[in-house]
Formats: sequence, structure tokens, C-alpha cells
Amino acid sequence: MLVRNLLGARYKETPKDCVIASHALMTKGGYMKYMSTGTYSLFAPTKRITAKIEKILREEMDRIGGQEVLFPVVMPASLWEESGRYTSIGSEMARFTDRNGTKMVLGMTHEEAAVHLARDIAASYTDYPFMIYQIQTKFRDEPRARGGLIRVREFTMKDAYSFHTSQEDLEEYYRKCYEAYVRIYKRVGAKNVIAVKSDSGMMGGSVSHEFMLLTDIGEDTLAICSDENCGYRANVEVADCITHNIESEKEELRKIETPNVKTIEGLKHKLGVEPTGMCKAVIYQENISDEYVVVFIRGDLEVNETKLRNYLKTEVHPATGVNEDSGIVAGFTGPVGFNAKAKVVFDRSLKDIESFVCGANEKDFHYVGMNIERDVGDVEYVDVAKAYNGGVCPLCGKPTITLKRGVEVGNIFQLGTKYTKSMNMTYVDSDGTKKNPIMGCYGIGVGRLCATICEEQHDAYGPIWPMPIAPWQVEICCLQSEDERVKGVSDDLYNKLCDEGVEVLYDDRDIRAGAMFADADLFGIPIRVVVSQKNCDKGVAEISYRDKSFKGEVDLKNAVEDIKNRINEIMDRYKV
Repeated sequence: MLVRNLLGARYKETPKDCVIASHALMTKGGYMKYMSTGTYSLFAPTKRITAKIEKILREEMDRIGGQEVLFPVVMPASLWEESGRYTSIGSEMARFTDRNGTKMVLGMTHEEAAVHLARDIAASYTDYPFMIYQIQTKFRDEPRARGGLIRVREFTMKDAYSFHTSQEDLEEYYRKCYEAYVRIYKRVGAKNVIAVKSDSGMMGGSVSHEFMLLTDIGEDTLAICSDENCGYRANVEVADCITHNIESEKEELRKIETPNVKTIEGLKHKLGVEPTGMCKAVIYQENISDEYVVVFIRGDLEVNETKLRNYLKTEVHPATGVNEDSGIVAGFTGPVGFNAKAKVVFDRSLKDIESFVCGANEKDFHYVGMNIERDVGDVEYVDVAKAYNGGVCPLCGKPTITLKRGVEVGNIFQLGTKYTKSMNMTYVDSDGTKKNPIMGCYGIGVGRLCATICEEQHDAYGPIWPMPIAPWQVEICCLQSEDERVKGVSDDLYNKLCDEGVEVLYDDRDIRAGAMFADADLFGIPIRVVVSQKNCDKGVAEISYRDKSFKGEVDLKNAVEDIKNRINEIMDRYKV
């Protein structure tokens, strides 16, 4: 490919509104063009990168017995009504009515389509197990589109769906897919991807893992045990919060006046009590009923809304205000004598603490010396708190939990019979009874993986693409292209490399060397070959690596073979 024929411009200045490196560099480098919020057109370099990622995905899915299929982007709403997700999913799913008055949806995921394809066909236990997958466009009306291809509304995704006749068979296949994902991230060159326990969310199911690329720009927070012999990793949405409760002695329950003191910091200042010795109330409302939910939790901790939602089995939101007739005294709410119209949840961070400061359910008053067992009675403690730095690891029991940021680049779920049961997919088992198949699903966002690798591997000048997914393997920079000898040597090298099957980007434009090298940095191609008058005089070509790990000269007579050997040597690093 000749740079002068390549569609797409490269810019010196960083575009405005690009707050993370991958978004800035891929916009600046002519990889994509903004069309509307969360939607981009992709130029040839990005299409070549994503095509290589897709090839690796296909190879690994085929390796574990996957069958590639293709589902429609547009589906009838009736399928989603069968599963129950037509109403349970909010405005992020695009709905419309076609000219015949039929309700339709744009696919944001394809569990329903997978069940539709397989039911009535996989009718006997002898048809199982099997896995089907696709690489397809999806649309999610994402309210927080950001970061270029990191979080978009329209995206390409590899999604796979497995069907089984037993939980044991699903678990065995789940392990195979887990291992396939590990191989995928190795092969595409992602360096810092880890698997974490996660919440299944709208997908459903009881077991799920997310594959996270560790980066400071990540939206997800991960709880990771820092003990190298442990290995505990979880998204904070599901991470256990185990606290160090300080020792305290029982005290007499006393009500004290605290005029206008409604905050933890205010109480700390007035009473000299640390937040770890306080029981605070956090007020929510259920989305459907508007019923109040009061969570009592240790004063220094935050409520994990995902855990709370899962415990209550309903969606909740922070209360924006409290009705007076509810009986809740905002800012002074506590568990002693609490009789307001609300559900009450006690976080387990309160367990075994002998003495607390808490609200007295009376304006401008708090209790000191509150003991839950004595003053409230027997309560159920549940874990609805966010994990925190220095928390106790639930696996090894050490205070070694650290919080890190990550971007999700893949997920796997054990769905169970959530979709097959609701959509009446059955098979006849060996004993003649009808049963619902058990499902797993496995997804990877192609564009996001491309962008996160750029985020992980770049410098101030441009991306540093790993060889397996680089848009081209080699770039030839022909300096002083007006010189016939230089141009002839460059043309000959380009043609010979192409004949050998090497992917080459050739820049023979009549521009300054500095401008050519700046563009080369933005292309991020692993191997750069420079041909110039000086080099031709010496009978050599200059070879350098984009990651700056090598720079040297090679005799022009041996250049083709040398470059091929270098490509093979680099590619070997990514083999699994």
C-alpha cells in the first residue's frame, strides 16, 4: 500500500475533546472519523487491525468447536418479549415499528436470536453440546459514549452461545472458553489483561467473569489481592467487603443534641469519633414502587448499589428527597426506634461492634453508645458495601485488597436456563423427558479491544501496534524520492517484500523527513525501513523498531531475508 494513495489525513495537533490517548492518537492518525455521538467510520488502518483481531477470534472459537453463524441486526420485538427483556431493558435498546406495524429492535446482544436459531432443531439430547458464534454489528443507545472506540453506540462484537444438557458439561466448556480467551489476549498482544469475577447484570446467570485490561482510564474498579500467592480478583460490583472492625467497649445509650449536624464529617468534628465508629443511613428508593430502602452501614464505607440491587432483586436509585409522612428523618436516621415506612438493610460491616454513634430519628439529635444487639435486637447482616483499599481478602484472609482501574475487553457468563426456559426451548433427554438446555455466552468487543491495546501501548508520538494486529508489518520510508537511485532501491525493496507476502506500507512522497517520520509514528508499524542517499552510498538500509528496542543497518542484498526473519522472530513472541 502506498501512503500517497491511502485515504485519511494525519494531523500535528491533538484534536479537541479527546481526553484519553487512544482516542486522540487514533483520531490524529487517520484511523477513524467521527460521525455522531458514539458512532465512527473506520479508515483502512483500523479495518486492517480489526480484521486481524477477528481472524484470531475465529481461529480460537473454531479451535474449541464453535460454528460461525450470522444473526440479523434487526429482530422482531416478539423474541425479546418471550425472554422478558423487551420491558426489563431500558432506553439503551433501540425500538421501532416497521411499515407493517410490527415492533422491532436493534440487536444489542443476541441471546434471543441464538435460542431462536437452535430451538426446534436441537430437539434431542444427541444434538448436544454445541456452540455457535458470530462477529456482528450491534447497537446500544449508550448514554455515556466516550473515549472514541472505548465506549460507543454502534460496535462490532464476537458473541458466542453454548448449549448443554448438564451443569457439569457447561462448566467444562466454560473452562475451555476461559482458556481460549487467555490465548486470544496473548495472541493480539494485550499485555495487562486479567480475569475478574463479575456481576452478570442484564445477561442473567449465576457465574460470570470479565476480562479487564488494567489502565488508569478504565471506568471499572477492580478489587485485587496484592498477595502474589493468592490470586483473588473481582469487579467491585461483586467483590466481598470484609472489614477490620476496631475493638470497642459497650457504653450506655445516650441521646445528645447535635443541631444541624447531618454529615459524617460534621459528627467527627463535633464528637471526635472516627467514621469507623459511626453507623450511617443511606436512603434509596425502588425504581418501580418508589418504596424507601434504608441501608445502615459503617460510616467510612459506601453502599455498593449492584450488591443492593441483587439482594433486593429490584432496581434502586438514591433518594433525591424524603417525604415527611414516610417517618424518615433525613440526616438523623438511625436503627434505634426506627419505624418509618421503609425496607431496612444492615450491612455486615456493623456486625460485632459494641458501640456506635448513630442518628436518633429526631431532628438535631444523635445516639452515642448504640449497641445493635442490645438496642435493636437480632438483625440480618448482608454484604452491600463497596470493597476498599486495605480490606480483607476473602480468599487468603489478609488485609491485602487493592483497587485498580480497568476496561472490560471481554466477558463470559454461565446463563443457565434463563433464556431457554422463558423461550420454551426444549429437547428430549435420554429418559424420554423434555428439558431446557443450559446456556453459556461469551463476548469480545472488537473495536474496543483495538482501542484499548492502543491505550496500553503508545508513546507521545503515536500507537505502538503489536505485530499480530498491526495494520502493516513493515513501513518503507523513501527519503529524497526525487533521487532516481533512492527511488529505485525503495521500489525494488517494496516489490520484493510484497512478493514474499510481507505486508508493507510504502511512503515515497516528496516531503520532509521529519513529516514522514511523524506520520510513521502515527501509523505505529512495528518495523521501519529507511532508504536514503546516505544509506544507498553505504549499500545499506536502516532498520528500526517502533517500540525503540532495536535500531541498526542491514546490507541491501540481504534486506528482504533479514526483514522476514525479524517478522518471524517478533511473531514468535505471541504464539501460544
